[in-house]
Amino acid sequence: MKSDAESVQEYLGSLPEDRRIAIKKVRAVIKKNLPHGFEEVMNWGMITYQVPLKIVADTYNKKPLMYAALASQKNHMAVYLTSIYADPGRLKHFVSEYKKTRKRLDMGKSCVRFKKLDDLPLDLIAQAIASVSMKQFIEVVKNIH
Repeated sequence: MKSDAESVQEYLGSLPEDRRIAIKKVRAVIKKNLPHGFEEVMNWGMITYQVPLKIVADTYNKKPLMYAALASQKNHMAVYLTSIYADPGRLKHFVSEYKKTRKRLDMGKSCVRFKKLDDLPLDLIAQAIASVSMKQFIEVVKNIH
């Protein structure tokens, strides 16, 4: 469910109250733990945390490198964690730690889907967000492409 919202506030305002509350709480966790330099914008119809093009302009798709994102989809909400998806060791660690929370992991390639806030281990999301500096993330992405 791609949003046409042009600002984060517009996006949040377009959500049903229960989802707005959940997305705002996850957003607060992301912003509190986001490494220095990433910017929060609306991109790809989601709240996106990305490397500004002024830092890395030469990308494979000519778009900013997405570090993380947050979205309300038709049947679920999702946190996109590109930083762990791009690094097999971090991904393995994340999945292992997620299992220890005893919460059900519903994960796509880079997205962790959840239906309600209680389904998501916010401490683990915070750790995943905080775990990769912008410099490290750029290096990992360069090695992929």
